[in-house]
Amino acid sequence: MFKEFKAFVNQGNAMDLAVGVVIGAAFGKIVDSLVNDIVMPLIGLATGGMDFSQRYVPLHGQDPSLPLDAAKKLGAVLAYGNFIQTLFNFVVIAFTIFLIVRQINRMRQSRTV
Repeated sequence: MFKEFKAFVNQGNAMDLAVGVVIGAAFGKIVDSLVNDIVMPLIGLATGGMDFSQRYVPLHGQDPSLPLDAAKKLGAVLAYGNFIQTLFNFVVIAFTIFLIVRQINRMRQSRTV
């Protein structure tokens, strides 16, 4: 079994996957920073200073004016703002990856022509 594992690791697929995971994690941090530090403040400015990450619906009778962390300590909340933030992060990441893959495909096509 050790011999098979060694062969599997040395095939290159495992190494490619490991590199992809590490680069993907770093890329995710860059995109999180882009979204949280640049894009969302601009959206907040356009919406009158609304911070989406703090938006929630109280489910346990909390005062809706409380910050999200304080409301969570008092009971369950539906933190839909955090979901919007995460969804927006996903869209930015997916679009960026699409642009990168599109450019790589164009470069490959130009080499084969």
